[in-house]
Amino acid sequence: MTDLLLSLLILTGAIFTFIGSLGLARLRDFYTRLHGPTKATTLGVGCLLIASAVYFSVREEGASLHEVLVTLFLFITAPVSAHLLGKAALHLKVNSLAPTPPDNDTPAD
Repeated sequence: MTDLLLSLLILTGAIFTFIGSLGLARLRDFYTRLHGPTKATTLGVGCLLIASAVYFSVREEGASLHEVLVTLFLFITAPVSAHLLGKAALHLKVNSLAPTPPDNDTPAD
């Protein structure tokens, strides 16, 4: 049963990581390219780390918490870094494929 769970987690992690890497390579502008490593790859690496934690917890005595801590750190830092990269790109006025909304500085009547 443990082998089936580990195989499922590793396969899921590999698929998510591949899709995220493919998105990073194939998407056309910075803003869409930003989603590849922050969404899919984060889930993929998270699945792989959880599989590692399960494997070493079953194989050795006691729980293996190193992988869980790395997973939590990854899930906390990836969205924050993506947000900061997106804000920096907006500040630098990096071109996007999406049309820019009009500048409405005047208040509506």
